[in-house]
Amino acid sequence: MIRVSVQEAPLDIAAEHRALAQSGVGGIASFTGLVRGDDGVTTLELEQYPGMTGRMLTRLAEQAAERWSLAAATIVHRVGPMAVGDGIVFVGTASAHRADALEACAYLIDRLKTDAPFWKREWQGGESRWVEARACDDSAAERWDTK
Repeated sequence: MIRVSVQEAPLDIAAEHRALAQSGVGGIASFTGLVRGDDGVTTLELEQYPGMTGRMLTRLAEQAAERWSLAAATIVHRVGPMAVGDGIVFVGTASAHRADALEACAYLIDRLKTDAPFWKREWQGGESRWVEARACDDSAAERWDTK
């Protein structure tokens, strides 16, 4: 089971875990990304390319399911304005054994940071700036190309 959602609504982490657990697995791995308040950031705003973003996230989840033995994979990503501490993204994988769930979860968060079409803008007070791609995200994603 693959479930992908791009939404403005807050993340419901408990509900996502419950849904993954219903697949009757031995382990669930998850990652939740939060808005950081680095450098005085008060708001993070994410924009997407509607339709394309969901398709790319689905493709990433399908690739993970091909590489690892997964019973389920979930990606929920928020768009719109978010305050410091708000959840931005939830990635969850469920498998009979922890190794597959952990590896697939790491793969998904690394790849979506570089492959999913989102644009980020940080607000500090009344001023904003677009967030540039980071080299460390590219390096993290590239490590999966050799496996």
